[in-house]
Amino acid sequence: MREISINGQQRTDLGKKASKLLRKEGLIPCNIYGEKKGENGLPEAVAFTASFAELRKVVYTPHVYVVNINLDGKEHKAIIKELQFHPTTDAILHADFYEVTETKPITVGIPVKLNGLAQGVRDGGKLQLQIRKINVTAPYKNIPEQLEIDVTSLELGKSIKVGALSFEGLEIATSKEVIVCSVRATRASRSAAANAEE
Repeated sequence: MREISINGQQRTDLGKKASKLLRKEGLIPCNIYGEKKGENGLPEAVAFTASFAELRKVVYTPHVYVVNINLDGKEHKAIIKELQFHPTTDAILHADFYEVTETKPITVGIPVKLNGLAQGVRDGGKLQLQIRKINVTAPYKNIPEQLEIDVTSLELGKSIKVGALSFEGLEIATSKEVIVCSVRATRASRSAAANAEE
């Protein structure tokens, strides 16, 4: 996985009013959840702020990053757990991060890349990607930037399901029944097939 660094500052003023004031200053309220657990057994969050300019590098990108968050001189490695956006402006309102280690497995959605020219496309069909990401579980060091799938032998009217895939060192967390891609018949391919039959 790619890595990227951002700077943040711990915050003590919590609540809606404080968050609103921070956003006016171009800062985004964030939390980072780590190994530390509170009295109720739930993960304890460290509250911090990061500038919109810093966060946009991580959020508005097709890539999945491990984020090195520098909090007042102390570094935390994390992945984005959840983002909240404004319903009308799509501005980032809040970000939650999940701290990672080199050995602890994480589950994350990784972009799919289709390789090769499918047989069904050569026969006049159209290749359709049904899902853009597949969830995989592994320590972050083992997780690639993208999952490459060879579609060369995929025929007209056929599809590839998640259950047919395997990647070394990765456990697939997406349901086996989910269709990743398929080759759909087009008008041209149907007329070509009809002519061949005649």
